[in-house]
Amino acid sequence: MSGLEEPRWPAHAADAVEANVVLGVALMKPLVLICSQDAEFYLFLSHILEVDGFVSEPAGGAKEALAKADEREFQAVVLDCGPTSLTGSAICARLKREPRTGGLPIIALIAPGAENQHLDLLKAGIDESFVRPMAPAKLLDYLRTRLALPKPGSNAIENNSWLSYGSLEMKLDAHRVCGNGHDIHLGPIEFNVLRHLLEAPGKVFSRDELIGGAWPANIHVGVRTVDVHISRLRRALEAASTGIVIRTVRSAGYSLEKLDG
Repeated sequence: MSGLEEPRWPAHAADAVEANVVLGVALMKPLVLICSQDAEFYLFLSHILEVDGFVSEPAGGAKEALAKADEREFQAVVLDCGPTSLTGSAICARLKREPRTGGLPIIALIAPGAENQHLDLLKAGIDESFVRPMAPAKLLDYLRTRLALPKPGSNAIENNSWLSYGSLEMKLDAHRVCGNGHDIHLGPIEFNVLRHLLEAPGKVFSRDELIGGAWPANIHVGVRTVDVHISRLRRALEAASTGIVIRTVRSAGYSLEKLDG
């Protein structure tokens, strides 16, 4: 792996990330940068990540990685460290020195015969190393734990920072909502209403309960105002094809439920 020579990637590898922008709606899936000179290894690893809900982009070395970090917001970096490649630690050290990449978790995947790179990687500031062959679940579990991501299919609070239900995910500290892989842009009130509903999917919340949970205490809110915000939320969920609906329970209120079928 070299920081000077950049491999020529198959066209579909470079297009993979672009394909994840649908009708101008950005995806919220965690983006991982894979530094590797081996296009086949990149495609193999990117497939593993994609199946688990990540997206990835390739870079041949530190120069290309830093250039891409100026254009995209990565959540982690994976280094492909082979026995004939002696620059994995150099790339790691370079990325750790830069403000825009220094805080990213960097994981080394060390090929058989390259175990002697461990010490140099540790000195360079590597966050985690795995020796290949390895179970893909080890890498995926590490990424999800380090990035505080919910487990696929969960429908509860995860580490007090995420709420999820079906394809709908809410990252509380970042004030972001993702549905079926798409960012859902909500105003503060809609965000608070949805959070209240997500904390207990299937439970029927009265309008007064939603007012108490979503609006400041010193603001008078009428029931009609609640209905207007619920209508906006419904349109947002439908536009993102989440498969999640807000059901009206006559004379009782609203509940969050999965669409039948």
